[in-house]
Order: sequence, then structure tokens, then C-alpha cells
Amino acid sequence: MAFINFCRSLLVLVMAPFLTGVISLIALPAMFLFGCSGDSIQILPRWWAKTITVLSGVSVEVSGFENLEQGKPYIFAANHQSQFDIFVLYGYLQYNFRWLAKKELFKLPLFGPALRLSGNIPVDRSKGREALKSLGEAAERIAQGTSVIIFPEGTRSPDGKLQRFKSGVMYLAIKSGVEVVPVAIIGTHAVLPKGKMLAGKGNVKIVLGKPVKSSSYTMKQKEELADHLHDEVGRLLSGAVG
Repeated sequence: MAFINFCRSLLVLVMAPFLTGVISLIALPAMFLFGCSGDSIQILPRWWAKTITVLSGVSVEVSGFENLEQGKPYIFAANHQSQFDIFVLYGYLQYNFRWLAKKELFKLPLFGPALRLSGNIPVDRSKGREALKSLGEAAERIAQGTSVIIFPEGTRSPDGKLQRFKSGVMYLAIKSGVEVVPVAIIGTHAVLPKGKMLAGKGNVKIVLGKPVKSSSYTMKQKEELADHLHDEVGRLLSGAVG
């Protein structure tokens, strides 16, 4: 059984970049030649993410959709346990959203243009005027109706435990005035811990909390909003595990 699991994990490791290339090759002509929008093209990356999740032997359960108003833009603020978070969120969070991604990814062959044309938002992760400008542009996109996912911890947790939320990304919520949905992801750290390359089997839960009104906070209260969202995600994690 251990050998079978190893072979499956190795297959996923090989298939993931291959499928990424295939999806990019399909998406680019679809958008360029046939005028497919970023919204309609989302079926491709969702299929990509679900395929990798299923091949990995991972089951996903999502709860809390009743807290959302369909069609309304949100910022989904999730804990970040693993690189596998990307697959389970893209494949199983059935809501029209985009990613905030570091600008360097948009320069990659095939993948970069596909990212941009499908409506994902580049962000400068350096410090200074350019970084603030990119956040301002992202906030404007969000205010115009684009839902996004953020990982306020800033990086993957080394041990799966919830880390402190950074206040910088709270600028997006307060500037855009869009409600923030706390999201708890449980189980991805066991599937693919930070520093590992081979994903294992497992069960993952995604729990959506009640939206938090960012309009109740000022720019001087970014820390307070970050702490409040941290506590909400922590509460969802405790409830799901308990």
C-alpha cells in the first residue's frame, strides 16, 4: 500500500506541471481567438485543480455557503497550511473569484499570459511606492466587483498552526469596502507539509464564516481588522476540529 501511495504521489508531481501547460495552451486560444471571458474560462483551472486533488486521493468537504450572497464580491481570507490549499480552493470553492498573485508569475511563458487574461491580479510584493500602487489597483478591481482570495499569514505555516495575520493586505479590504469572509482550511498540512514535494492522501475541510464588514474599519485600524479576522479563522478551525 505504501508503494502504491508513493507511485500515486509521484504521478501527481509529474502530472501537475503537465496539466498546467495543457490548461494554459487551451485557455490562451480560447480567450484570444474565440473571445471567451475570464469568467467563462474558469471551468478550465477548476478542472485542473479538481483533477490534481482527485489523483492525490484527497477528499474535500465544504461548508458555510449559506453565509454568502451569490453574485456579491467578497475577499476570502484563508489560513495557509500548504501549497495544496491552491488546489482545494480552486477546485471546490464554488464561487467566482480571482487570485492575487506575485507579479513575477505573470512573466512566465504560457502560464503568465493565461493568468492575466483570465482576470487574476498581479501584486508587487516588494516594499515601497510600487507595492502600494499595485495594492491600490487591486483594491479598485475588487471594488468594481471582483472577488479574490488572500492568505493574510503571508506564507505557508511550517507546522500547520495558525500564524499571525499581516495588516498590509487589510489595505485591500478597507480601501475597496468589500466584506471579508474568514475561511478555515483543515487537513492540507497533513496532505502536503511545507518543504515536501509529494502529496499524500487525506481529508480536507473548508469552512466559510460569516462576512466581516471592512467598512467598519479605517486605515488606522488595519491591525484591528487583521486580529479580528485571525480570531474568526481560529474559531472556525477549532469548531471544525472539535
